[in-house]
Amino acid sequence: MSHKITLLTRDKQTFEFPCAEQQNIQGAAEAASLYPPFGCKSGTCGACLGTCDSGDYDLESYSESVLSKEAVAKGDILLCRTLPKADLHITLPYDASSIQQSLTAPRPAEIVSINKIAERTVKLVLQLEEDPELGLVFEFEPGQFVELEIPELNLMRAYSLANTSNWEGRLEFLIRLQPDGKFSDFLQGAKAQQKILVHPASGAFTINKQSANPRSFIAGGTGLAPFLSILSRAVEWAEDHPTHLFLGVNNEAEILCQKELNTLQASLPQLSIEICVWKPENNWQGFIGTPVDAFKAYLSDKTNNDTDVYLCGPPLLVEASTSVAIAAGISEDNIFSERFVSA
Repeated sequence: MSHKITLLTRDKQTFEFPCAEQQNIQGAAEAASLYPPFGCKSGTCGACLGTCDSGDYDLESYSESVLSKEAVAKGDILLCRTLPKADLHITLPYDASSIQQSLTAPRPAEIVSINKIAERTVKLVLQLEEDPELGLVFEFEPGQFVELEIPELNLMRAYSLANTSNWEGRLEFLIRLQPDGKFSDFLQGAKAQQKILVHPASGAFTINKQSANPRSFIAGGTGLAPFLSILSRAVEWAEDHPTHLFLGVNNEAEILCQKELNTLQASLPQLSIEICVWKPENNWQGFIGTPVDAFKAYLSDKTNNDTDVYLCGPPLLVEASTSVAIAAGISEDNIFSERFVSA
């Protein structure tokens, strides 16, 4: 027996396909040549989040760090862990353009550089090899991520892109080195010209182009990467959208990409940037505390909280920022997030 699945995207496009009772929705979509954003396919990354508006279903095991009990109670699901028991209508937090209708093979790239840019953080730059059909171009939406694979080590990790799509095949990433992390160990021993496989871009952490609201960006450490991509695209397209970026780090040594942020601010008159240091040691003149604290103070000074909120960082930052936004009267429909979950 199969059930009809209807997906409704943020820009009001619909996709319909059948799904058997013991088949998860992500698998059924792919069988119908539809590829909503996905990552782990095991309920631990949250890339395939949606909200079920009607119909009955079961949820297979998942991580509560990406899908809380409160979220489940209001109908949030993960497509890769949802087994339908009836026809389902599901609202997705991204536009139809994020749903691919074919999957391209991973593309080989070589390491151009790995440079330390802050305490325990490196900038990885890759150069794609030329593809016979695509050339060097690599298309993606600012805010998306790719999976980087080292086949000989049976190793694959997902990282947000920090630059924009381009004709040169250049890809940039901000990566925090984790103690005993397998990919971190690889990076610390890697050399220029070593090969890495780059999987197609995925993810739904993209700007809601239909909204004219001001934007609040809240980043924890390397959660800055997708915002660099989004803001760089804004420069390329000469956008002038009121935006306030909060960047949170633990100490001054972890502050990253100040030159890039200064360049963006000079090019975007309506961009304001607040660097938040939790435990400064020196004569720090900026905000002392977390980006959640700074965001709360920012909202308390505003008479109108019609703002779109974009969050990228550890689950605790995302959850705390979401609570602050909701308490200030911001609709959950205007809150978008990408959580960092350890592999």
